[in-house]
Amino acid sequence: MSDRIIIYLSLLIFLSSSFQNDGGKALFLSIPSNKSGIKFRNTLKESPDFNVMNYSYFYNGGGVATGDVNNDGLCDIFFTGNLVASHLYLNHGKWKFENIAKAAGIEAAGLWNTGVTMADVNADGWLDIYICRSAAKDPNARRNLLFINQSKQLGDPVTFKEEAQVYGLDDPAYSTQASFFDFDRDGDLDMFLLNHSLPEYASFNNSIGQLKSRVNNDYGDKLYRNDQGKFVDVTQSTGIISNVLGFGLGVAVSDFNSDGWPDIYVSNDFNEEDYLYINQQNGSFKEQLKDLLDHTSLFSMGSDAADINNDGLTDLVTLDMLPQDNYRIKLTSGADNFDKYQLLLKQGFYNQNMRNMLQLNQGNNFSEIGQIAGVSNSDWSWSALVADYDLDGYQDLFVTNGYLRDYTNMDFLSFAVDLKVKEGANSNIDDHIEELLQQMPKIEVPNKIYKNINGMQFADSSTTWGFTKIELSNGAAYADLDNDGDLDLVVNNVNDFAGIYKNTAVEKKLGNYLKIKLDTPGGSTSAIGTHLVLYTPEQTYHRDLYLSRGFQSSVEPQIYFGLGKTQKIDSLVVLWPDGSRELFDVVPVNSRFIVKKKYRH
Repeated sequence: MSDRIIIYLSLLIFLSSSFQNDGGKALFLSIPSNKSGIKFRNTLKESPDFNVMNYSYFYNGGGVATGDVNNDGLCDIFFTGNLVASHLYLNHGKWKFENIAKAAGIEAAGLWNTGVTMADVNADGWLDIYICRSAAKDPNARRNLLFINQSKQLGDPVTFKEEAQVYGLDDPAYSTQASFFDFDRDGDLDMFLLNHSLPEYASFNNSIGQLKSRVNNDYGDKLYRNDQGKFVDVTQSTGIISNVLGFGLGVAVSDFNSDGWPDIYVSNDFNEEDYLYINQQNGSFKEQLKDLLDHTSLFSMGSDAADINNDGLTDLVTLDMLPQDNYRIKLTSGADNFDKYQLLLKQGFYNQNMRNMLQLNQGNNFSEIGQIAGVSNSDWSWSALVADYDLDGYQDLFVTNGYLRDYTNMDFLSFAVDLKVKEGANSNIDDHIEELLQQMPKIEVPNKIYKNINGMQFADSSTTWGFTKIELSNGAAYADLDNDGDLDLVVNNVNDFAGIYKNTAVEKKLGNYLKIKLDTPGGSTSAIGTHLVLYTPEQTYHRDLYLSRGFQSSVEPQIYFGLGKTQKIDSLVVLWPDGSRELFDVVPVNSRFIVKKKYRH
């Protein structure tokens, strides 16, 4: 082969890769940090005293919240840091952002921050920010933070005041994430707090079933009721399970039985099964997982709830850690074996398998179709975000992946056992902590995005849609950052800059859209729990407004519909959280439609 041909082929390959990277073919275009100004990095460094060996969730990473904190019409971004200060980025338009966390008084530095939720907690029309905390042995260092937005009018400097104790929300549990919603439909936002237990309760033993009745306020989940602006812990009286086996990594709130009342799905890591709480419409919940689902994920992580097949019923996605290739499957097979499965069943635990689950809502129960649908194997996965990214009328699935130290790897476990044998029965494993950490392999895989083909089947479109970079990603959120009508993505990465991905579906004219803002007397987030039904000549679409989604993250309080080639909308029905119903006849496509709730006593 001549030198000229080699040079020509090299140039052709370079141009082809450049075309792919600049978004020429990919649906999502990565916006570099030097362009966006978003320089947040969730940098994690182990020490002999604090590492994944003594805190299992050391590498679970941070969360993302998206929302318009200064009401200027542009969606802003908040990142939580574990060992670094959190960042709040104001959106200045044209993909330019400015970190104002320090000036706004919301860095929350020095302690271990996990999940973050934006919600208008005090119903004054301005988004507040609630940050969950964990890891610290001192309970006062774990107290969650509520930053109340101090803005009064447009143009005010963006500042926050920490008032968790004032509102009764300075909970000292080991917290993962909070979800604000009106569970008793009295017109204000209540809060479900997702917590997790400690490593001593994560291991399996032959008497583990006895721990189901052991309660600990620092480990179990909690439910807070809003009583005239003050939050009261009503966990014990409302049917919420709060035992030491709960390792909550995901919470999905939605109306799973279509009765107009919000229900709760909790994803539990390790041995405890997930929980499905059905709202009893009397201020309490009933846990009904075994009545409605045949089986669940084993190491359940992030989750999301949405209608994937446009039948009007809320379906459910839960993530796990089953790899795609046979080699990686064999390296993780020790975590999911037949003997353990049978022993768990005998001790009162439910059917659990180590893979992603897609629970299709059938009305009276759920059918699990993850393997048939093609979304069961995405490796060690964290955030699940269901939305119509390509505007074709079906909601797709985005998944974040990766883990820096895989302590479940069979080769590593074999190394640890050999080290113990070599050193003798009296050796202290802590003396070899640095050596052990270096032997733990990384799980470095690209994030996944699955295109919804027909409501039942998905295609892995990660490469063609622009997700090829190997990252260690955790929390994620979607939002229309450039106000063009399609949903962009924001990802919190470990030891790397945050990922900002511009969606080009509108530019590529892949489909029409409708963007809806719900305007209520109590502010935009008092509409949390609203159910929307959009009628077109070709299809009927359903959406729910719930903000805490995926993993440790929350999305902006707006609703998005991809409409495919639909040019006309027949009507929009809005079912408000208080049970009232409104009909809107004229709704233009490719627009932002503001739905104003009629005031009712």
